[in-house]
Amino acid sequence: MTPDPTREFELRGARPEDREAVVAFTEDTWPERGGDYVPHVYEDWMETEGKGQRTLVLDPVGSEGLAGIAQVTLLSGHEAWAQAMRVNPDYRGLGVSPRLTNGLFDWAADSGASVCRNMVFSWNEAGLGHSRSVGFEPVTEFRWAHPDPDPDAAVDEFEAFEVTGVPEAAWTRFQGSEAAGHLRGLTLDPGESWALSECSIDRFRWAAEETASIALVDDERIRACSYRTREYEREDEDGEVQTWAEYGVGVWTDLAAARGLFAAVARDAASVGADRTRVLIPETPRHVTDAAYARAGIGDEPDFVLAKDLAGRD
Repeated sequence: MTPDPTREFELRGARPEDREAVVAFTEDTWPERGGDYVPHVYEDWMETEGKGQRTLVLDPVGSEGLAGIAQVTLLSGHEAWAQAMRVNPDYRGLGVSPRLTNGLFDWAADSGASVCRNMVFSWNEAGLGHSRSVGFEPVTEFRWAHPDPDPDAAVDEFEAFEVTGVPEAAWTRFQGSEAAGHLRGLTLDPGESWALSECSIDRFRWAAEETASIALVDDERIRACSYRTREYEREDEDGEVQTWAEYGVGVWTDLAAARGLFAAVARDAASVGADRTRVLIPETPRHVTDAAYARAGIGDEPDFVLAKDLAGRD
């Protein structure tokens, strides 16, 4: 289909009846990487639409189907998160992405947000280019570590540590750490999957009550920390459903503390019946090589977080 530069579009909120049109141009996204998640979550989005969340579509006037979709959700009183920015291939080259993204920015700013962030896979060249073109600036990068759940996980150094769930201990280790500096104080948000937001002691307090706050302490200082964000189910390549335990950040002082932390995570994941784990770690040479040395199972590629300053937006 040849793009028509004179075509008119209507920017509007997504509706439940748009599902078929959305699936039509998203179901084949990244087939070599397992496909797109949008078709699987669209109905859930419609159930929560308007509750701190806005899903926009660009509707070609006088034609069937949709030109694109994008969503923004509020993570806090001043933080918004943009995601699922998809363009129908038949409408590329017509400015669909900027119209959708600026619509997200306007809604977020009107809702009180002063910053809007997003996450783009490092291999997604088109997504990275689009994000920069509409004003997102690079903030940080992270990678996943995947220690295997094991109720008896231990390393030589493990017995030297006390594992505590005290949130103040975990927070003390996080703030001022190299990891916190690299991540600009961002960790996985407890309420929105795949989203990062500003971490405070309240995040570790929440985890201590709802999931798990983890800190490793020795006789001298606090050596490592993490917290469990959630558990969820996902089909593997063979179609079998596996339970994943997800951890919002991994912070440690040295290799021994890294080994101890991943052992503590492995034990915690086993305690909730998880088959797999993923732990967000900073994409720095030290953190990635420490995780590899600790045999924690690191992901193949990092992910990038970008941000758009919404201050002064009408």
